[in-house]
Amino acid sequence: MTDPVRIRRLAPAETRAAAPVLGAILKDCVEGGASVSFMADMTLAEAVAFWDGVALAQAVDGRAVIMAEDEAGPFGVVEVIPAGAPNQPHRADVAKMLVHRRGRRRGVGEALMRAAEQAGRDLGKSLLTLDTVEGEAAERLYTRLGWRRVGVIPGYALLPDGTLCGTVVFYKDI
Repeated sequence: MTDPVRIRRLAPAETRAAAPVLGAILKDCVEGGASVSFMADMTLAEAVAFWDGVALAQAVDGRAVIMAEDEAGPFGVVEVIPAGAPNQPHRADVAKMLVHRRGRRRGVGEALMRAAEQAGRDLGKSLLTLDTVEGEAAERLYTRLGWRRVGVIPGYALLPDGTLCGTVVFYKDI
């Protein structure tokens, strides 16, 4: 039997305090091959610095940072980032949907995405967008959750090992 999973939204100070563990989650995902803006040589210090920056941005732009945890501690996270353009007050981006390898196959990605959708509504948004690597499990998850696939941009990003990958763009009216 697995420990129950708790999903909760973090305040900026909580995000900053959790930066070391969120950094470890990010590093684990990159080491597992996830294309989430970082390369295989990323250090834990760089991953922690990324989350410190998120905490600072959260205090300014009101983004939602949502964490999954169990009795062993945090192991998943997702962000909902309000669009910054004046003509897009209704929209936000879902980013850094990460689940540590120790927590996969437990429905945590789905729980985080449902919480992200609710956070978008709580932020007064009616449209969410995201992108993900073509052909990976996340693409199947988003499709199953009712996200609409816009299309693929071939060779858009690099996997952590330096291999080019296509990126699928999705949106969802919430």
